[in-house]
Formats: sequence, structure tokens, C-alpha cells
Amino acid sequence: MIVEIVSTGTELLLGQIVNTNAPYLARKLNEIGFDAVYQTTVGDNRTRMSNVLAIALERADIVITSGGLGPTQGDITKEVSAELLGRELQLHEESLEHIRSFFARRRLTMTQNNIRQAMIHEGAIVVTNHRGTAPGVIIEHEGKTIIHLPGPPIELEYMFEQAIIPFLANRFGVQGVIISKVLRTIGLGESTMEERIRDYILAQNNPTIALLARSGEIHVRMTAKSYSEVAAKMLIDELELKIRERIEDHIFGIDEQSLEQIVGEMLATRKLSISLAESCTGGAVTARLTDVPGSSVYLTGSIVAYHNRIKTSFVGVSEEMLNHYGAVSPDTALAMAKGIRGLFGSDIGIGITGIAGPGGGTDEKPVGLVYIAIDGPTGNIVEEQRFTGQRIAIKTRTVNATLELLRRYIIR
Repeated sequence: MIVEIVSTGTELLLGQIVNTNAPYLARKLNEIGFDAVYQTTVGDNRTRMSNVLAIALERADIVITSGGLGPTQGDITKEVSAELLGRELQLHEESLEHIRSFFARRRLTMTQNNIRQAMIHEGAIVVTNHRGTAPGVIIEHEGKTIIHLPGPPIELEYMFEQAIIPFLANRFGVQGVIISKVLRTIGLGESTMEERIRDYILAQNNPTIALLARSGEIHVRMTAKSYSEVAAKMLIDELELKIRERIEDHIFGIDEQSLEQIVGEMLATRKLSISLAESCTGGAVTARLTDVPGSSVYLTGSIVAYHNRIKTSFVGVSEEMLNHYGAVSPDTALAMAKGIRGLFGSDIGIGITGIAGPGGGTDEKPVGLVYIAIDGPTGNIVEEQRFTGQRIAIKTRTVNATLELLRRYIIR
């Protein structure tokens, strides 16, 4: 069954609120085997909304809308669909009583415009809103199904799980399951990744493959549909083995596992402590590490050694070294790593120095030049990176590169 999700509300188009309903609905529909093939967002304009719904009914079996069921003149979803389908809106007494009770329990005055919420298409199925006032509506029309859901996420999610999922299962039967698995990689660009697994992408059918670029990472998402979760997982497992043969060295995590989480688990398992001296990143690597609960087990501390005086006074970089090699050099980065390791008594020390821009670069040392050094029980390494982009992008890429270098250092 093909499903289209239509999100209504001009506030969505203006960016005044983030649309969390569409991804929620897509995720839940996939879990029960329904293909959410289209997503559309339309403002509170009768003509445009009518056009969107008409197109959706042409290309989808089920159209699910969110928003526009409230009491104000801007809540027009039901009115637009009623006109499009040629269905009259009629007062639904049970819904009106529910709305009155809602206000009475809260000792609030119910204004007359709230009656609009109880106007329902003739012949429709009414879904009680147990988290708010506006009821949901299910309309079956010429072989198509339209489901109107309220906009507030707390109302929509409860209604969908308690009423709509059972309706879909009863009305359309078992659709199988759709599951996805994501291989999170770092160190390969999107085009290089595609070349590595291009034959699998071209031959894809079930499972399908998608490459997603995410903040310096490339995610390889595999999605399979089958009659059961076990069968779908078997399809993905078979494909995953083939893909891993091509990119195994660059895979650091699965699904929601972050790079800092994986690195943290490795440090904790091996009972290794770490400290950092950060210059151009301004403490961003430390911040990522401390985003993981329990990071105090392995993170000893850090210093943002931004000024050269801090590098010499606290981290242990000599003035002679700074004068001879400069603050942005492999020698200084390694001295920072060794110095911070000795200062905090950690097993591993990391030193980061670079030019994040937009100023400060030269022909010899351009903006984006970064040195990352690690000193630890298995020796030391220094890596040079030359990033492009704006200041924030360079900092973000430096953080990712640092965490990935640390991951490789631990497992070498």
C-alpha cells in the first residue's frame, strides 16, 4: 500500500516550528510494512491544499494528513477535503460532548468556535482524541483512504498508535515489515563510497541502498521489506557482508551509534584514560566526548590552549619550539599531546592545533591546515589534515578526524 503524508500549516513552511510529525509517521508506517512514498507540506491556503490532496489521492492508496483540525479559521483541512470529496460536514454530537467535557474538567470556558472541531464528514469514521479536543477522521472514498490527524505531536502520536495502526491492520491486513540498518562510516567521501559499492547500488532491489552524508560521516542505509522481521533481517545481513568486504576499515558504528560513543566504549573496555589540549577546536572534541553518559570513567580533563601563553605555561610547549616551528605544526601538536598527558597523568594525550579561519592563513600554512597528535602507551602519531569550508565546518571536520584517529590508535 502506497502512503502519502501531507503536513499542513503555514508555520511549517515559514520554519517557525519543526515538523516532527512526518518523520514519526514515516517511521511507524515502515515498521508495519506500509510504504510512505511521498511527503508533502502545504500551508493554510484552500486552493493549494486542495491541489495537494487531489494529487495525493491520485498517486497514493492512503493519504494521512496532520494539522488543521482545530477551532480557528485557519484550521481548514477538513473543510478542504470535504469540498474535494463532495462530502458534507455534519455535527458529531459525541465529539462535541467530548470537547465540552474537556473544557469543563479544566474549568475553562468553551468558545463557540470550538464547535468547528466536531464537524465531521458524512459517512466518516470518527477517532476520539484522548489527548486533546479535535477528533481524528477516517474517510474511505472510491477505493482510497484519507486519514486526518490533529497537529500537536502528543495528540497525533497517541491517536496513531492506539487507533490508526489497528485500523490499518484490520482494513488492509498484514503488509509485512520494512526494516533498515545503517552502517556509519568515516574517512571516505560520498563519491568514493559510491565507487566502492557501485555494483551493489546499481543492482539493488530488495534490500535497497542509500548513501547519506552526515557531518563528515557517510551513512550506508540498507532497507529490506519482507513478510517477517526475521526474513527482512536475513536479506540485510546478506547484503551487509558483501558491503563490509569493501569498506570494513571505515565502518565505526551501526544505526544510532556515534563516533564518540564507540570511542568511549573502547576506552572504557580497555581501561584507558584520556586528556586533551585543544587549540583551534576550542574544546569541541571534549564536548563531544562528554556528550556520552559515563565519560568521566575515561576522560581525565582538557585545556583549551588557544593562546600560545597557555601552551607554554600549562601544556608544556617550549617557547623555542613555538618560535622555531610555529603554533600550527606537527611538532607543536605532539608537544601538546605529550604535555597534557603528563599534566593530567592520563594513558593517552591528544594535541590539536590548526587554522580554522577565515583569517590567519598563509601560502605555507593555509586556512584549514590542522595537526592532530596522539601520545600514548603504544607510541605517538601525528596526522596532518587540510580541510576546506567555513570556520564551523573546519572545526567540525577536525573533531571527527580527531575521534577517528583516536579510534584507529586504540585498535592498532
